[in-house]
Amino acid sequence: MVIGILKENSSENRVAILPGEVIVLKKLNLSIFVETGAGERAYSDDQDYVKAGAVIVNRKELISGSDLLLAVNPPVEEPAGVFRRGQVICSLLYPYENGAWIETMRTAGITYLALDLIPRITRAQSMDVLSSMATVAGYKAVLHAASLLPRFFPMFMSASGTIKPARVLILGAGVAGLQALAISRKLGAIVEVFDVRSAVRDEVKSLGGKFIEVEGAREDSAAGGYAVEQTEEFRQKQSQMIQKSAVAADIIICTAQIPGKKAPVLITAETARSMKPGSVIIDMASSTGGNCELTEHGRNISVNMIKIIGKTDYPSEMPSDASRMFGNNIINLLKLVINKEGNAEINLSDEIIKGTLAFYNGDFVSERIKQILKIE
Repeated sequence: MVIGILKENSSENRVAILPGEVIVLKKLNLSIFVETGAGERAYSDDQDYVKAGAVIVNRKELISGSDLLLAVNPPVEEPAGVFRRGQVICSLLYPYENGAWIETMRTAGITYLALDLIPRITRAQSMDVLSSMATVAGYKAVLHAASLLPRFFPMFMSASGTIKPARVLILGAGVAGLQALAISRKLGAIVEVFDVRSAVRDEVKSLGGKFIEVEGAREDSAAGGYAVEQTEEFRQKQSQMIQKSAVAADIIICTAQIPGKKAPVLITAETARSMKPGSVIIDMASSTGGNCELTEHGRNISVNMIKIIGKTDYPSEMPSDASRMFGNNIINLLKLVINKEGNAEINLSDEIIKGTLAFYNGDFVSERIKQILKIE
């Protein structure tokens, strides 16, 4: 079987598979095609892939000659007609954003392994691309904030006086939030963390953060560990507690999102304007509206000398390690799909495969994608 590694569009620096991972794939009795220049922005040139045993081809040859295509982002710029019935694509899918394209691909008979649908269960942790990329994003967001802050992170004591440590507020204690907490503490900041899920309290404390708890949060065990929408009464109490911490913070890292819904507004315009001059808000929820009321997705703005950064593409800014992590996640998934002869076997009795398959043989498979696209 031939695996094809697609080149991403110009806004994405990652690549699905680096040369080191090509070597691993070759051991699975696979032939590897790589699109010309696919790894350049991740600091791997075509010759690196050739040395690893891959064949460099152009995009048209790669798509027509591959049985299974690997990418970071869905190739939405390509019409369904360029792919052949039964061909398998494995990438992130972003089903909330790409509903129309998904439908054309399904009816064209494409099989799609959607990496953002991988079940969040213990056995699938080594395949969890979302967690891997959130780790990168949380790390990079704190470093970005530190570079913008006109103050130190750690406490300093010197002959010229004592510098107090920076105060960081993190909204959302998922993987990105916890990584942001860990890096902020390593840099010497005092960190507070807010999350509606009481289950993350111990994790926050173990990393040296103070957990801000608002009583009365609604939780749903069926949400797969994600946050759920809250009542109006809870949101009012939440707003009051967050505002108190926000106005004292030097940096706010926003990561709180609810799958399929607009991100909750946790920092009002009034609160943002009340922060200390020079403070920084990094809003990683900006693509779904943002946790800060003033956030503009993809833009850096300044309000009352407060910098507000609406940014979600931090993994693309660390393409080498991000691509390596992404590729390892894919390989772990493919080991469930590729048999000893190097051919694909779609085992629908495997809960990971069934959960990751967006559509197969013209039918929607994953229960999550059925819910997302409201399919009965």
